[in-house]
Parts: sequence; C-alpha cells; structure tokens
Amino acid sequence: MKYRLLLALLLIFSVLQVKAQRDFKPELYVGVGGGALSSSVDFAPQKVFQDMNLGYFGGVAAKYIAQKNMGIVAELNYTQRGWKEKFRDNPEFAYTRTLNYVEIPFMTHVYAGKKNMRFIFNAGPQIGVLINDNQIMSNGLADNLGENKNTMQYMPIDSLKRFDYGLVGGLGLELKTNAGVFDLEGRYYFGLNDLFPNRRGDYFARSAHRIIEAKLTYYIKLK
Repeated sequence: MKYRLLLALLLIFSVLQVKAQRDFKPELYVGVGGGALSSSVDFAPQKVFQDMNLGYFGGVAAKYIAQKNMGIVAELNYTQRGWKEKFRDNPEFAYTRTLNYVEIPFMTHVYAGKKNMRFIFNAGPQIGVLINDNQIMSNGLADNLGENKNTMQYMPIDSLKRFDYGLVGGLGLELKTNAGVFDLEGRYYFGLNDLFPNRRGDYFARSAHRIIEAKLTYYIKLK
C-alpha cells in the first residue's frame, strides 16, 4: 500500500512538472552591468604579501530563461584586475600591477522565489584575454631590486600567458520592475591558468587570479 501511494505521488508530481514546463514561455533579456571588485593573485610557493586591490568591471549581458527556474547567462566585460603588494618592513617600497582583461563568463542561471523578486545563482566557466599590463613601482623598490626588476612577480607576462580561464559563481537577487529587471549579485572568480611560467625550476609553481566582485546588471526583456 505504501509503495502504491508513493508511486501515485511521484506520478502526480511528474504530471504537474510536465504541465508547468508546457505552460512556461522562454524569456530573453539583454542588458548592461558593472561593479567593483577586489583582486589578488595566488602566488606559490614563494609568498607575496598583498593589500586590498580595488578595481572595476563592466559590459553587456544576455540572459535566456529556457525553462522554469533555469536558464543561461553570457556576458562580455572589460575588467581591471591585478595585485597590490604590502611591504611590512619597508614602508618606502610600493608596487601595484594593473592587468586589464576582456572576459566572457558563460554561466548556468538558477532562480527561485516570487515573480517580482527572486533569489538567483549563477555558475560556470569564464575565459579572458589580457589587453593591457601596467606596473607602478616606487623608486626605493626599484633601486633595491636593481637588475632583478624583470624577475619574480615583476617579470613581463609571456604572450602565451595572456589567455586566462577559470570558474566563476555568484549569489544575488533579481528585482523585476516596470522600468526593467535589476540583478544584484556577489561573485567569486577562481583562476585556473597561471600568469607566469610554472615549469620545474621556475620561480612560481602557481600564480593565478582570485577575484571577489559585486555586480549590478540592468536588463530589458525582448520576449
């Protein structure tokens, strides 16, 4: 009897799910967004002490809701990353490196909640290409390094390392209004590709991006 009841409940649930999917109409949104970020680079095994390095990012976005509670989000962003070093014993030293990327996150979009306000979760792969590299080094640090200015974390980035990839995920809220849809989200990016060579004998075994982001995106519905 218990098995029959369970089977009946599963059947009813399946029918309701199929009906919900049939009644659902796909939605397509396009928009613009941007925000602030705090970036660093995970150096290993040689430790590089870092301070909070703030930057910004922004670009265009598209969101396609293919079925109830699920869709995809794709973006094209310009991002200001890098790191800022902290010299505890040498306050006259200063170093900041700004790395500007064009990046494309492609994420699975999951939402839950009421029609006008929803909780959202985005996660997926992200690729990026370095388009600009700018270093600011104090005179004291430059004099101390001498001929070693192009070694360690101060070395130029090889052309083969200008391509970046990793995983990005975020949580947030979606608010639907008469003026459009607003997505407010916090994200974390975990880079998988290293900035510098990591072969045996190289200075770093790992040198990948770590980024915390806060993003606001404004969407308009196309269909």
